[in-house]
Amino acid sequence: MRRPRPRTLGILCVCLVLVASGVYAGVRWARGPQGSVTLLANWSGEERAQFEEHVIEPFEKKYRIDVIYQGSSALSQVLAADIAAGDPPDVAVLPGPGELLTYAAEGRLHPLDGLFDPGQYDRFWAPEISVGDEDPHTYWLPVKTGLKSMVWYAGPVPSPGAAPGRWCLGMESGATSGWPGTDWVEDILLQQAGPQVYEEWADGKLPWADDAVRKAWTTWADMVGAGSGERIEKALVTDFADTCPPNRLEHQGSFRAETWRQVAGSDFAHSSDVLASPGRNAGAWEVSGDLAAVLDPTPEAEQLIRFLADPSTALPEYAANRAAPSADGQDETERRIASILRGTDGIRCWDASDAMPRATRDAFHLAVLRHLVAPGELDDRLEELEELRVAQNLPVCSGG
Repeated sequence: MRRPRPRTLGILCVCLVLVASGVYAGVRWARGPQGSVTLLANWSGEERAQFEEHVIEPFEKKYRIDVIYQGSSALSQVLAADIAAGDPPDVAVLPGPGELLTYAAEGRLHPLDGLFDPGQYDRFWAPEISVGDEDPHTYWLPVKTGLKSMVWYAGPVPSPGAAPGRWCLGMESGATSGWPGTDWVEDILLQQAGPQVYEEWADGKLPWADDAVRKAWTTWADMVGAGSGERIEKALVTDFADTCPPNRLEHQGSFRAETWRQVAGSDFAHSSDVLASPGRNAGAWEVSGDLAAVLDPTPEAEQLIRFLADPSTALPEYAANRAAPSADGQDETERRIASILRGTDGIRCWDASDAMPRATRDAFHLAVLRHLVAPGELDDRLEELEELRVAQNLPVCSGG
């Protein structure tokens, strides 16, 4: 029998290797994802659907990593319970840096150094933080941002001194009820006292009974008619997202752009042009943001952070990455909002309650609800909050 030539044997071996490789690749693909990452956030409804379609699905397709998404409106409580049980998510997305700073100080968060370029963000969006005696690290990444210090209206530009009945006022928000009221107090303080005083207060270095802080509380009470019975009782049970009639004014953030777009002649004004008694340093913008942090530094979690920081990733509005392209289909109002959030001009300051530790933030939410009902008991509210004041060194304001 004639033996195969060496060249023939070589070709046969190569063919067998290729076939085996193809079979292995096919089996590997059929097995589905090659890893997974758990993600905790508070997005639900249409917001969650958009995030899954434009972010999660492209990530899963590109990297063959399954994203196990857990959404909850009681985000802080769920995360605290998961950590206490020893089963935290790989990645958590929290609103604002205050709670994350606490977790970083406890050693719960893992640095994101090298996973993205912080230089593509304004410093306060993704700062380097020193906790304890450690060298500074970046612990969070902005996934989406929002603009505040806005007053929505339709028709002529509103002037200061609007009657209490003109303001839409809804405080209900489930486990976080009261935050629309903290937005008012914060913004009034920012416009009356300026960014420096605001930052000292948000960082727990200014007493709650300080004259500037007290003035912000009393100004808000006068503006909305705190203590006025039936109207205030209704505000306590009115959802913050309820539609505001076109003839009213709404002190709310950029997430309301889609709702007000349906109203003819609608626009927004800077709150310093509408709120009472602005100071000489008025004009800064209060902002908010959802920040991603890593609690379990698996390769899959780190890959997700890289993907979220990629300028080409279609993040929810509004992206803080200056290298990200403008989203298609934005109208003039949305382009203005994006320009303010990502620009280099002007001053932007974190929503103060989101920059505070969780216990202080939650007590602040409750205090504004009680202040609406009984504005004459302000001293009691401020004393309660003063007991929770904790000094920290968080970059609260940036720009200018």
